[in-house]
Amino acid sequence: MSDDNPLRDVFDAIADPTRRRLIRLLAEAEEVPLHELTKQFAMGRTAVSKHLAILKEAGLVTDRKVGRETRFRLNAAPLSEVQAWVADYSKFWSKNLWRLSRLLEDDEV
Repeated sequence: MSDDNPLRDVFDAIADPTRRRLIRLLAEAEEVPLHELTKQFAMGRTAVSKHLAILKEAGLVTDRKVGRETRFRLNAAPLSEVQAWVADYSKFWSKNLWRLSRLLEDDEV
């Protein structure tokens, strides 16, 4: 992506189940080589690399070269945007579940 384009949207990046699995795998280790990540999927190295590139564009993944190997690391900071969005709806559901509970209690009487 060019410097004048914004990073990929975090929500877009985590929309795909393969990318969510990659995030989970990277969260479990400090740093993981590409070949180790590729072993976890029924797809080729190129396909896994494309998913990692999308995560990298969203700022969720960093990489570094060590010799001929590329190693990936999770940067979970952008996920705070997702957490904040979910928290708003958590308040909504808590309020509505409280109302439902009250309604059910009133029906029992």
